[in-house]
Formats: sequence, C-alpha cells, structure tokens
Amino acid sequence: MFKYLLALSFVFFGKNDKLFEFWKSEIIRRDKIIIHRLLREKKQRHRNFLFWWRLANEMYLNGNKLQRKAAEKINTRLLEKFGCEISLGANIGKGLKIPHHTGVVIHYAVDIGENFVIRQNTTIGQKDGDSKSARLFIGDNVDIGANTCIVGLTHRIGNNVKIGAMSFINKDIPDNCTYITRKEIRIINPDNA
Repeated sequence: MFKYLLALSFVFFGKNDKLFEFWKSEIIRRDKIIIHRLLREKKQRHRNFLFWWRLANEMYLNGNKLQRKAAEKINTRLLEKFGCEISLGANIGKGLKIPHHTGVVIHYAVDIGENFVIRQNTTIGQKDGDSKSARLFIGDNVDIGANTCIVGLTHRIGNNVKIGAMSFINKDIPDNCTYITRKEIRIINPDNA
C-alpha cells in the first residue's frame, strides 16, 4: 500500500512531465490529460500494463530513493501479473505497443524511439562481452515480430524497420528495411526408409 502512496506523491509532486506525455499518447490517446478517461482506459489489460510500467519507470529515473524502491516493487508485480519484463531504466519513446505481453524481455540499457511495437516471446538483451556503458539503439517506427531475439547492446537498428517473426539479430540493421532470418528447410527421413 505504501508503494502506491509514493506513486501518488510522484504523480502530483514529482518530475513527471514525460509521464503525462506517455499517458496522453498510450493510455488516453488525446492531447490533454482527462482524469476520468485515464482511469477508464487503464482498465484495459494492455493499457493497464503501460500505465503502471510508465509510472514505475519515471519514478525509477526521476524519483527519490523511496520512490525508486517503490518503482522496483511495482515492476516486480507487473512481471508476476503480465509475464512481461521491461527493465526499469529503459528509455522508450511514446507510442509503445505490446499486443501480447507474454515473454517480452527488454534490457535496461536500450534507447528506443517512438511508435515501437514488440510482440510476444521477444528478447532484447546483452551478450557476454558487452561493456557496462554499451546501449542498444532502436529507431522510430520499429515493428518486431513474435519470437525474435536481439542479442548485443552495441548494435543499432534504424528507423522504419520491420523485423519478421522468429528472427535472430546480432548485427546492425539500416533504416527503412525489412529484416528476416532465413531458415534452412531440412527433411529428416524416417529410420525405416
């Protein structure tokens, strides 16, 4: 209960300009904050996650020590409820869309642009050997298909990129392209053939 009081104090008195911009874009979908619309729209499952994760992330980035601890508890609760782990500290622009939350994992050392779409069972993470200061850059208007794995924080994914389902990415992707991982087709003959 105390974590929610700290969250409320952050909303009213904290450094929350970006939070309201995120809520207007992702929850309310209007140009101004309308409290009753915010409370009504956050009841929808996918918007509920975004409401609480955005609040927790802004508290973690801009809050005091108690608010940071409360943000970590809220994020743990979100992981338990939705099965989606976006680490606190991730820098994600407005317009984030997660059609299906299950299995989404995003590392904290990412800078992601606006209008980012990520689907189920997708991981964005580091690889062994990445330096502590490395940050993965993903541009604006990037759409990632289901069951995709992006490994390494030293890469850059450009603007207006579509990444096909079941892709494995461990290199840079330029702007304005579609990326798929080609799979080999193998036919396994039965033992008795």
